[in-house]
Amino acid sequence: ELPAIALMDESYGPDPRQAIDVYLPASRSEEDTPILLYIHGGAWIDGDKSEFNAFRDIAEQSFPNYAFVSIGYRLHNLFTGTNTFPTQEEDIIAAIRYVESQTSAWNVSDNLLLVGASAGGHLALLHGYKHQEIGNIAGVIALFPPTDLVTFYSFNQTSTLGLSSILGGSPEESPEIYQSSSPINFIDEATIPSIFFHGTLDQVVPISQSELLATQLTEFGVDHQYIIIDGQGHGFTPQTYQLILQEAASFMEGVFN
Repeated sequence: ELPAIALMDESYGPDPRQAIDVYLPASRSEEDTPILLYIHGGAWIDGDKSEFNAFRDIAEQSFPNYAFVSIGYRLHNLFTGTNTFPTQEEDIIAAIRYVESQTSAWNVSDNLLLVGASAGGHLALLHGYKHQEIGNIAGVIALFPPTDLVTFYSFNQTSTLGLSSILGGSPEESPEIYQSSSPINFIDEATIPSIFFHGTLDQVVPISQSELLATQLTEFGVDHQYIIIDGQGHGFTPQTYQLILQEAASFMEGVFN
């Protein structure tokens, strides 16, 4: 049987940030080993793919028989103004195309689940809804994600300044990029199943962002589950992460059938 292996810093583009970490389980096969793709958070300006390490043990317990890929992507620089949107969206596309090209070599299935927290949750939803034809993506798991950048813009000073920089202005000044970067604008009857979690005390991404998402998914009859985490903020306790990943795993059971 094949041994478990980790492939670190596999490059999918010329920039050092355009790299992925790949964790392939033992006894994997092209029939029975789907891939969970993890996209890190950090307000699109910070963080890196090593964020997955904090979840890896829990992920392996909740999603046995899965391979895991943690995606790095180019970050927006507030000082130089480089890597504005849709740089990050394009990097997720490129990373998924690279993963698709490697599934045979890795001996894994091309069935994909997208998972992300915060800005990573936004990018997971955006790809899963807007670019559904790129990658064989069966579902999205999102934790406290921004979903509608127009309403998120005015949440507080940080969101206003950050989005002004990364999107090149306010929603009035740059309506097209706000529209094209907001996952809720790409929902229809064919949208893939989604499960998402949000804390009632989130001061970074307001829970109203997940409420908007739930409303839109309900309107189009999309299979989804929205779980409110009472009394927690932007980031959950280790125990909560364990519970929600188990919840996500049971929700996603059967999506590949």
